[in-house]
Amino acid sequence: MKVLIIGGTGTISTAISQKTIEKGYELYLINRGNQKDRLPEGVHLIQADINNEEDVREKISGMKFDVVCDFIAFVKSQLERDYRLFKGKTKQFIYISSASAYHKLPSDYIITEGTTLANPFWEYSRNKIEGEEYLMKLYREEGFPVTIVRPSHTYCEKSVPLGVHGNNGSWQVIKRMLEGKPVIIHGDGTSLWTMTDSRDFAVGFVGLFGNPHAIGEVFQITGDETLTWNQIYRKIADALDVTLKPYYVASKFLADAGDYDFMGSLIGDKSNSVVFDNSKLKRAVPEFKTSIRFDEGIKRTVKYVLSHPECQVEDPEFDEWCDRVIEALEQAKRAVRKNETA
Repeated sequence: MKVLIIGGTGTISTAISQKTIEKGYELYLINRGNQKDRLPEGVHLIQADINNEEDVREKISGMKFDVVCDFIAFVKSQLERDYRLFKGKTKQFIYISSASAYHKLPSDYIITEGTTLANPFWEYSRNKIEGEEYLMKLYREEGFPVTIVRPSHTYCEKSVPLGVHGNNGSWQVIKRMLEGKPVIIHGDGTSLWTMTDSRDFAVGFVGLFGNPHAIGEVFQITGDETLTWNQIYRKIADALDVTLKPYYVASKFLADAGDYDFMGSLIGDKSNSVVFDNSKLKRAVPEFKTSIRFDEGIKRTVKYVLSHPECQVEDPEFDEWCDRVIEALEQAKRAVRKNETA
């Protein structure tokens, strides 16, 4: 099987590239070649910027693929470009959408592929919905062989997955934990969430390659392990061998109190309790299952991050913002107590 991945070295796609090679498939990647150290042995690199459509067209001239996957298409215009490039060149086009596209606020905490798509809180999710609608229209009207995949919170070894962090990744929160400082957790930490190790995700994803049950269909790929955010943060602290000092802040307050996109990432996603029903994927890919529990996977991630300085990108502005939020709420508490005793 001849597989082309646009991207191929990101949080999710690196594990998929590795799994594709393990399965014995012929793998081609289109990317700019900036992370060659993450390329699996045996991959064919087509070094190009996918946004340079004419250059890519020239470099894939005469080539056809069994599967094409785009991991870096975020808006409809990028999918229109993909359609121009790969119409008639692939037997299956896999679009990576997002589970954040599901209806917010949810009417039911059990999520299936049939759950309504609507997210007024996050433009990212609305763009993914528009992309899905565009591709499914092509499938219905022209037979373009699309498969849509909706990941939720998938993590790899390079970044610790969190609910509340700044613009430079998760390291600053990890640093606060290591320094014994309080860490902001949205809500009261009891909402339900799902973390998926990218190696488990890859099993489900690669299992859809060339799968006759996948054309014209949508699949969510997540783990089966449901955790509260309190459990998630505590497992991270355990992996760091530190004591967690949680500081609970309402998601709406966080969305209103900073320049970070918490309206989208919290109100439109992580603050909602969700449990994913993966029955459809398991019927199509029977080997898919959660084989790596979060407490196991996060130990690998923490070990990698602590031993790789390039993963330790500091974010002093976010650190200061956390301190200001916590102090403001502590002052509010003191003011209320003072009035109560007056």
